[in-house]
Amino acid sequence: MIDPPRSAVLLLLLLLALATAPTPAHGSELLYHFCGTTGNFTANGTYGANLNTLLTSVVAAANATDVDYGFYNLSAGGSPDETVNAIALCRGDVGVADCRSCLNDSAPEIARQCPGQKEAIIAYDYCMLRYSNRSIFGARDISRAFYRWNNKIVTNNVDQFNQVLRNLTDGLVHRAASGNSTRKFAVGNTTALNFKTLYGLVQCTPDLSQQDCNSCLVEAISRIPECCNQKQGGRVIFPSCNIRFAVYTFFYASAYESPPSPPQSPVSPLSPPTNNTSTKGKDTNSGHIALIITIPTVGLALLIAGILCICLRSRRMKKNFEAVPIDEIKNAESLQYDLNTIRAATNDFSDTNKLGQGGFGTVYKGTLANGQVIAVKRLSADSRQGDQEFKNEVLLVARLQHRNLVRLLGFCLERRERLLIYEIVPNSSLDHFIFDSVRRRQLDWERRQKIIGGIARGLLYLHEDSRLRIIHRDLKASNILLDAEMNPKISDFGTARLFVVDQTQDATSRVVGTYGYMAPEYVMHGLFSVKSDTFSFGVLLLEIISGQKISRFRNGDTTEDLLGYAWRSWREGTPSNLIDPSLANGCRTEMSRCIQVGLLCVQEVEADRPNMGAVVLMLSSHSTTLPLPSRPAFILPSIPQSNTAPRAAVTHSNTCEDGQTQESVNEASMTKPYPR
Repeated sequence: MIDPPRSAVLLLLLLLALATAPTPAHGSELLYHFCGTTGNFTANGTYGANLNTLLTSVVAAANATDVDYGFYNLSAGGSPDETVNAIALCRGDVGVADCRSCLNDSAPEIARQCPGQKEAIIAYDYCMLRYSNRSIFGARDISRAFYRWNNKIVTNNVDQFNQVLRNLTDGLVHRAASGNSTRKFAVGNTTALNFKTLYGLVQCTPDLSQQDCNSCLVEAISRIPECCNQKQGGRVIFPSCNIRFAVYTFFYASAYESPPSPPQSPVSPLSPPTNNTSTKGKDTNSGHIALIITIPTVGLALLIAGILCICLRSRRMKKNFEAVPIDEIKNAESLQYDLNTIRAATNDFSDTNKLGQGGFGTVYKGTLANGQVIAVKRLSADSRQGDQEFKNEVLLVARLQHRNLVRLLGFCLERRERLLIYEIVPNSSLDHFIFDSVRRRQLDWERRQKIIGGIARGLLYLHEDSRLRIIHRDLKASNILLDAEMNPKISDFGTARLFVVDQTQDATSRVVGTYGYMAPEYVMHGLFSVKSDTFSFGVLLLEIISGQKISRFRNGDTTEDLLGYAWRSWREGTPSNLIDPSLANGCRTEMSRCIQVGLLCVQEVEADRPNMGAVVLMLSSHSTTLPLPSRPAFILPSIPQSNTAPRAAVTHSNTCEDGQTQESVNEASMTKPYPR
C-alpha cells in the first residue's frame, strides 16, 4: 500500500500535469453556419421528410458500433428533385465519443438554423455537417470561405514567419491528399521565430480525389494572407477542406500517430490506457527520462543543422537566377513534351489554331491525344524573349501554384524550337476587354472588382507566400489572362526575378518591362523590389476603373496623363470623373476607394507605397480608413505640385458591403461567399 504522504505527492503531480498540459479548444463550439440560396422547401413536403430521415440516419451512423471512421456520406429520396445528399465529417484527431457527441448536436442544430433551405452547412470545432439537393459527393467545393483568426499579431520578422508557415502547410498538404477513402487529414509542427512552436492542421472530406484534395488545400493556403496576415493563428474553412495554424497546441497528440487501419476503431484521445501494470509504469518513467535527455540534444542538433542549411541556401539563391544552366531544364523530364506531340496537337502550328501573336512569337491552341486543350507559346528565332527568359519562365512558373497565376504544364526544347505549354485560358487577356469600347461592357463593377482582388492576391502570393519570393517586373493588362469565369491569372514570367527570403531590393543594368507601368526608381536607376510591382499594380488598377490605357489616356484636348488626371480628380473631391462611363451600375463608394488605393500604389516615393499584403487588406476590409496618398510619379508639370491633398482623410461608408464579421474574445471570423 502507498503511504499517505507519497499518495499526496503523486496526486499533486497528476493535478499539476493536467493543469499545465495543452488541451485543444472545446469541440462543441459552433464556428459558423450557412443556409443556402438554391431553394426552399415546406416542412410537410417530400423534401422535408427526406431531410428529417437523412439527419436521423447521420446520427444513427455516427452512433453505430461497427463504423467509426468519422466520415459519413448518405442520401435520402427517390426522385432527383426530392433527393437530399449529406456529408458528415469529424476532425481527424478526435475520438469516437467526441465525434458522436458533436454530430448528435449538429443534426438538430442545422435543422433549427436553416428550417426551410434546401442546402445548408454547419461547422463545429470537432465536426462538420452539410446537406444539399444537388450532388456533393466527390465534388470539390470552395464556393464559400469561412475565416477565423487570432487577434495577436506577429510583430517581428513577418516574412520569415510566413515562410515557416508556408513550409509547414505545404508539407501537410501532400500527406493529407494522399490519404485513403476514410481519412484525408494531417497535422504537424515546426519551430517558428523566438523558438516558438507553430502547429498546423489540414483536412479534406475523404470523398475527394487526391488531386481535388490537393487543389482545395492549396486554395485554402492561398487565402491565408487575405484573412490572417501577420496573425499568430488562423483558419480557412471551405465546404470540402480546411486548414488551421496556431502557436499553441489545438489538436490531440494522438493525431501524430498513424491512423488505424479499418476496421479497427480509433480510441478517444481522452481515454486512459487499458494496461496499467507495474512494468508499463516503469517503461513510461524510463521513456520520460529519455525524452528529458534527448529533446534538448536533438533540438540543438536540429538548430545547428537548420542554420547551416539556411546559410548554404542563401549562398545558392544569391546567385543570379537567370544564369541557371540549360541542362537543368532538360533534367525536368516530367515537364518536357515531345515536339511531335505538340505538332500533332496544334495541327503543325496551323493558322487556324492561332490564338495571338506578339513580339515574342505566336500562341496556338492545341488538343492533346487525351483530349486536354492547351495553349502553346512558340518563341520565334528572333524573339525578344531569349534563352534566359525562357529558362526563367520554366523554372519559376512550374514551381508556383495559385488560382490567380497561369499554370505552366510543360515545355519543349528540341531542335530550334522553344515552346511553353500552358493551361488554356479561353477569354484571352484583360486588355482585349478593358480597352475595347464594346467588350468592356461585359465587365461590370462586380467583375472588375473580382479581377482587381484576384490580381492583388496573385501578387501577394508571389511576394510573400510562395516557396520562392518573386518580383514580376512586367505586370500589365496584356499579361493578365481571364479564364472562362473571368477570373484573372497573372502570366509571362520571362522577366521575373527571384529574391532570397530576407532580400528587399536589387539592381540591374538591364531595365526590362513596359513604360508607363514601371516605377520611377526602376526606370531611372534600375532598382526593383516588391514596391515596383506595387506601382505596376496601381497603374493597372486605375486602368481597370477608367477603361483607359496609361499610354493612350485622353482627357479632351489636354495632354494630361492618366496618373495626373486621377490625382487631380481625387484632390478636387471628384474621383467619379475617372470612372468608366460604361459602369452605370455599381457602388460608387467602392470605386472611389479603389481609386484611392491605386493612388497609394503609384506614389513617387517607394517607401510610401503599401506592400501587397496591405493592399489586399485595404481592398477586402471596408472598415479600414485609408491613408492619404502623396503625389504620383511621372505626372505632367501642368498638375499642381503639392504633395498631399488639402482635405481630411476620406472615410468610406460600408453601405455597399455585404460581408459579415463576427468577433469573439480571442479570435475574429469572417464568412466570404464566392460564386460557383
